[in-house]
Amino acid sequence: MLYIMDPDGCYVAADDEEIILEANRVYDKCFKRGARIESPQMAEEAIKLKLVHYPYEVFACLFLDNRHRILGFEELFRGTIDGAAVHPREVVREALDYNAAAVIFAHNHPSGEPEPSQADVTITKRLKTALEVFDIRVLDHLVVGERIVSLQMRGLI
Repeated sequence: MLYIMDPDGCYVAADDEEIILEANRVYDKCFKRGARIESPQMAEEAIKLKLVHYPYEVFACLFLDNRHRILGFEELFRGTIDGAAVHPREVVREALDYNAAAVIFAHNHPSGEPEPSQADVTITKRLKTALEVFDIRVLDHLVVGERIVSLQMRGLI
């Protein structure tokens, strides 16, 4: 049995959903605006915590300054169990609104299988091309499932 602290400071038994919500509260404290992403593993763990529980696909973006400090994290698009439509224009607009120097894309695969599809690779390249016009670097695209697959580590970016 797992326990979490309720708002009154008492420990209570928790189900999976409550544990995920508590983990997200911890995430929000640790990865707040200005926190520096020190390693790819740090980004992976933070992003996995945010996306792993969704029963539908979510495409998100971590916006960073030129020293890899967090400017913001946005869930930009929501899809179905097997896909989400991603619009480069909207991603570019958000990046410019944050005055981002770099971004890390992420999306989940609700099936748990994190192998990137050809569509994942294609949209990443389109986004990278669109953001290059504004000197915004794409550091990675993470696919979250039972484990995380980095398109950067696979040489697909």
